[in-house]
Amino acid sequence: MLEKLRTFISDIVGPGAQPQRAFDDNDYRLAAAALLIHLISLDGEPSALEKRKLHTLLEYRFDLDPGTADALIRDAMLVEGEAVDLYHFTSVIMRSVNEEGRLRIVEMMWELVYVDGNVTEFEDNVVWRAADLLGISQRDRINLKRRVSGGLNSNPTL
Repeated sequence: MLEKLRTFISDIVGPGAQPQRAFDDNDYRLAAAALLIHLISLDGEPSALEKRKLHTLLEYRFDLDPGTADALIRDAMLVEGEAVDLYHFTSVIMRSVNEEGRLRIVEMMWELVYVDGNVTEFEDNVVWRAADLLGISQRDRINLKRRVSGGLNSNPTL
């Protein structure tokens, strides 16, 4: 499942790319991207739509150019593949990001979950656990979910 996503990333980055990481382990953007990659990998291989949405979210939310977003995804794939739980990523985010930023990360998670039009039980559970670890209240998590899902109903083209 993750191997196909790794292949996708290596295709983006190009042949002969160095395994040297561009993002530090303490960079909240790396932690957030790893959470997002974990999320889109839950139900099998990420679709082309999920991959595009991931790239777009990272560029827009973190103000990255496409090449830097590619490097972030590549690095996040590496660290996500080595992770045993969500705590490592959420703890980095908690140390670095204020509540407003953490809310945006949870919103990004919902945007990825809803990009294919449905939410699996596993996806919902991962967002719930990550939001809890990020100190996001149940009310805020549900409000974000409703806002994202409502926005999709009014704009089906994404």
